Amino acid sequence: MMSRSYTNLVDLATGNFSALSTSAGARPRRLSRVMTAPGPVSELDEEDRANSVSSDAPSSLAQDRIIIVANQLPVRARRRSDGRGWSLAWDDESLLLQLRDGLPDDMEVLYVGSLRSDFPIDPRDHDDLAQTLLDRFKCVPAFLPADLLEKFYHGFCKQLLWPLLHYLLPLPGAGRFDRALWEAYVLANRVFAQKVIEIISPEDDYVWVHDYHLLALPSFLRRRFLRLRMGFFLHSPFPSSEIYRTLPVREEILRSLLNCDLIGFHTFDYARHFLSCCSRMLGLEYQSRRGYVGLDYFGRTVGIKIMPVGVHMGQLQSALSLSDGECCINELKQQFEGKTVLLGVDDMDIFKGINLKLLAFEQMLKLHPEWQGKAVLVQIVNPARGKGRDLEEIQAEVEETCKRINGQFGCDGYSPVVYVNRTVSLSERIAYYLVAECLVVTAVRDGMNLIPYEYIVCRQGSWGSEPKKSMLVLSEFIGCSPSLSGAIRVNPWNAEATAEAMNEAISMSEAEKQLRHEKHYRYVSTHDVGYWSRSFMQDMERTCRDHLRRRCWGIGLGFGFRVVALDPNFRKLNVDSIVSDYGKAKSRAIFLDYDGTMVPQTSINKTPTAEVVSIINTLCADRKNVVFMVSGRGRDCLGKWFLPCKKLGIAAEHGYFMRWNGEEEWETYGHNIDFGWIQMAQPVMKLYTEATDGSFIEAKESALVWHHQDADPDFGSSQAKEMLDHLESVLANEPVAVKRGQFIVEVKPQGVSKGIISEKILSSMCENGRQADFVLCVGDDRSDEDMFEGINGIVNKDMVASNTSVYACTVGQKPSKAKYYLDDTFDVINMLQALAEASEPSPSSESKTEPSSSAEI
Repeated sequence: MMSRSYTNLVDLATGNFSALSTSAGARPRRLSRVMTAPGPVSELDEEDRANSVSSDAPSSLAQDRIIIVANQLPVRARRRSDGRGWSLAWDDESLLLQLRDGLPDDMEVLYVGSLRSDFPIDPRDHDDLAQTLLDRFKCVPAFLPADLLEKFYHGFCKQLLWPLLHYLLPLPGAGRFDRALWEAYVLANRVFAQKVIEIISPEDDYVWVHDYHLLALPSFLRRRFLRLRMGFFLHSPFPSSEIYRTLPVREEILRSLLNCDLIGFHTFDYARHFLSCCSRMLGLEYQSRRGYVGLDYFGRTVGIKIMPVGVHMGQLQSALSLSDGECCINELKQQFEGKTVLLGVDDMDIFKGINLKLLAFEQMLKLHPEWQGKAVLVQIVNPARGKGRDLEEIQAEVEETCKRINGQFGCDGYSPVVYVNRTVSLSERIAYYLVAECLVVTAVRDGMNLIPYEYIVCRQGSWGSEPKKSMLVLSEFIGCSPSLSGAIRVNPWNAEATAEAMNEAISMSEAEKQLRHEKHYRYVSTHDVGYWSRSFMQDMERTCRDHLRRRCWGIGLGFGFRVVALDPNFRKLNVDSIVSDYGKAKSRAIFLDYDGTMVPQTSINKTPTAEVVSIINTLCADRKNVVFMVSGRGRDCLGKWFLPCKKLGIAAEHGYFMRWNGEEEWETYGHNIDFGWIQMAQPVMKLYTEATDGSFIEAKESALVWHHQDADPDFGSSQAKEMLDHLESVLANEPVAVKRGQFIVEVKPQGVSKGIISEKILSSMCENGRQADFVLCVGDDRSDEDMFEGINGIVNKDMVASNTSVYACTVGQKPSKAKYYLDDTFDVINMLQALAEASEPSPSSESKTEPSSSAEI
């Protein structure tokens, strides 16, 4: 039975699914699963606890199992000739099968996906096929009803996602976003997720999800198994944020992907676009540590892997050694005797640029007539995977262009373009590779494209003792282009430049062709599919190492669901417990941040309410208490707001200015600080402010702060990094600290922080005979982390009594150095109100002067 959590997820994200119910007809028999529910999580061994990138701890991959999930299984089903039953066989060209080369030999691999077949599969055959696939191939099929498959694959995947990921915006006349297709997409992903759940052992298994068909799957799995080790690899491009942001379900898909532990892309461009979308739409910033890129997402580090996939060297080398290949190549050599062959191998797709290639070849024949009668372009076109009017128009255009070129430049015994419009087997494709002097790829957008890699390997393994050589003309818009630096890169939209590149490739000297080929072969042979999968799995293992050391719980509904991972000692502050310790204490120190702690960050009016002023006055009236407002705000602002709180201590600008109560003068921490650095830092900040729309400078008495929260996220972040380096260089010899925070760059005197000032206050209390035995510290942002860190170590510094109750508390459930949290400012006020009610107001005769009011820092 589907759990209620799944119903909530789908209902919230997609609405009513009654029209797409899978309950029609006979219900398929459920496969037995290894484990029906997540059990207790065991602890890691000490060796596995190592979190260093350079750790030599042995990999645990060999002791685990991996479930590979993709739209299609690496198995082909063919109807038997007598019409009775099915013939099943591995698809040797499937990447999912080939990637096993990079996994440990004793690692069990299971596959989940739909089953490809040459005929529709009768639902009555589902049970027998499922059992056979599980027993013989360790595959679990996800059978989708025909109507759901149509909306899921040919609808949402091919009509919307595929074009969008390849930078094609929907045309205005194409109609509005069809939510029914999105509902079908989510429902199909739920079917795949259920199949994974049926066989998964969450403690022992890795899950590796592949490609854009299953972008919603991670949310389903993460909701069920909070500590599941899960990776995702996108085999298509990822568009820029300007394109991606047009997708109505953009945030749902991003948040679903962020439920993975590792997300892989072929190139840095694709990863950069994904990170930009996370920044612009979710406000997440990435960090690079020791060469690894990661996103901090509610306490979990989501790794970003950039690694282009490779080819299966063993398969290609085996195919090259087959005897029937030599016969095929001899036929092609005879067919193209005396000709220079250029080769194109593409799927029939609107993004492959086949017609652009033909136009460039036509242009080459015009610009370089010496190639007329000598140069031949063999264009192999595999059948289209999708369908639609666009594909039909492209195919008709390609065929028309071929006829025109052959009619204009062809003659008896010579056809400049040989158009092969059918599926070509690997052995036949290899034969074409071996006769072609140059491979041409002019795709306008392609995720990877392994055809150039295959071409290079086959040219290296060609028969005969002649020197190995190969030439490539590649579109700069395909994923393999950056890794093949010896190729001639072209903009396929520029027919003249592409034509000249073709001419250059086939006219190049033999020695140059050999050098370029050797360079390419060294890369392709060492970065094969096994290297790719092994690298991905090692990174996933590294990313998941600390799963069992953290406390995790899920929050949110629908695609807003995410896992919060926190230190095991991090827990919600119990009001009854703190009130009890508060009542027992004889000397108390209370440190309160203001913005985000006493008033919400989103509040426009930051003035303290009457309730806040009343609570603070009550706390200050207890002579056992020393209460300080520790804030980054200026002293004038805080002094004005808390004028009614005569006994409240204030530390302004992170502690640069402070006073023990309203009757005393402000003291300055660091009397001899030279502020000449302001004259050096301010011009630099002004320079970046003028160049960054939406930024501004906040001038404090002791610091300068550059804000860029209203600037373009990417540009503002880039400018902040550049400014940080610029200021550090300019102020290298000045007594200041340059720090970058959330949407800010701040320059302030060295040694000024909330952590230092709180320690100074506690030290002063101790010197005046008021050693604290109760310390409460509450804050919400990064500057408060210094205070939490300092407070947690005060017992060892003998600033407080050995039995002191220490409460470092952050606002919000997020990673923090504090040991406690409260959900929001409302909880903070309630907690302080409870402490105020437990306070003992001092007699009026003693209320005028605090015993510590004369203490010096």
